[in-house]
Amino acid sequence: MIDVRTEEPDDVTEASRRRFARRQRAARWLAWRRVLALGIVLALVIGTVWLFFFSSTLAVKGVEVHGTRVLSDSEVVAAAGVPTGEALARVDVDAITDRIEALPPVRSVDVSRQWPDQVLIRVQERTAVAVVDVDGSLRGMDGSGVVFRDFARRPARLPLVKVPGGTGDEALAEAAAVVGALPLRLARRVEYVDVRSVDAISLHLRDGRLVKWGSAGRSDDKAEVLDALLQRPGRTYDVSVPGQPTAKR
Repeated sequence: MIDVRTEEPDDVTEASRRRFARRQRAARWLAWRRVLALGIVLALVIGTVWLFFFSSTLAVKGVEVHGTRVLSDSEVVAAAGVPTGEALARVDVDAITDRIEALPPVRSVDVSRQWPDQVLIRVQERTAVAVVDVDGSLRGMDGSGVVFRDFARRPARLPLVKVPGGTGDEALAEAAAVVGALPLRLARRVEYVDVRSVDAISLHLRDGRLVKWGSAGRSDDKAEVLDALLQRPGRTYDVSVPGQPTAKR
């Protein structure tokens, strides 16, 4: 005879309870894992925010300056007003940039964070193309007509620009355009540039000859014409209208 054993009803119920309990425990563990993972992520976010924005670990401890020649590094740092001890991530680099750009010798500046605790300042200073004599004071002027530095005496390589007191920025910009248009071989022959107004600019050459330039308009053409015109004898040259230059004894 074959002995067929059947599971008793109580055994079936107990097995079902155990399977249900296992499923419940698995579901609870999965839920707790999600909560735990979310908690870890949240803690990391909070910790990162605290570390970068509020902790002294990544606070500003110094300022590094590059590119200065006319200015000293200390002058740039003083103008920058970098808040030492403040979290580096919270430093307002735009405000620092504005303060440095207010310095006359500064043409442009790049301010950046240098982790973990430095502010990096890269300065591009203006380059003098001429020396301006303003009532006996020698000032360096860049190619856009901005007067930005002092000179104790005129550098031999730079043309001298003489302007009357009270000359406006527009006239200085015109003078800068004239100087910038002069080829080196011609610029070296100029003793000084006389600026009476935006339309009355003249060049006084080292050999005593006078060049009436007029305004800064068409300065490249005027420079080319003058280079050829100086081969002719004369004491006064007029290139204010480059298509009709004149040379007079």
